[in-house]
Amino acid sequence: MWEILKANGVDPAPHRTTVTWADFLRSQAETILAMDFIETVTLTGQRQYILAAIHHAGRRAHILGTTAHPTHARVTQTVRNLLMDLEDAGSLARVRFLIRDRDGKYPGLIDEILASAGITTVLTGARMPRMNSIMERVSEDAACETAGPHTDLERVPPPADTARVRAALQPAPNPPITRRRSTPENPAPTP
Repeated sequence: MWEILKANGVDPAPHRTTVTWADFLRSQAETILAMDFIETVTLTGQRQYILAAIHHAGRRAHILGTTAHPTHARVTQTVRNLLMDLEDAGSLARVRFLIRDRDGKYPGLIDEILASAGITTVLTGARMPRMNSIMERVSEDAACETAGPHTDLERVPPPADTARVRAALQPAPNPPITRRRSTPENPAPTP
């Protein structure tokens, strides 16, 4: 096997020169746009989906819209609006890749719209959030910021024993200062 690999110019595994996903993202940051839906719950308890995109180079986030029902027509129009905004800002020519997950909220038509603008859609692998790590981080931060008293209780485990945890986190109290009274039997110490 080694002779076949050597004859075809394939080096042993530790010596191969390959580009990792992280290296690719760093080298192409100027040309990468990432997109994802951020799921949140409003104060009234209504679930909302926020479609957001972020440019990797400048980490500039674009909040594209929010809705309780992300239909394919709405998402398609939102992507068209994003392309128009990028064109107005003069950054559409730099963007070559759009990273997104395989969510069913994305219609197949957006890949065609992006391709007509010269943008290649890169789908992340199933259950591989690190492939779109910058957008996932933005999503987590936004979810934490928007979480209020009506957060999704299935996601957040209830606290253990709140009183015990709070007591453990409090600093130990200082011992009380006791002053001895001087009596004829116990005179006060002299300094």
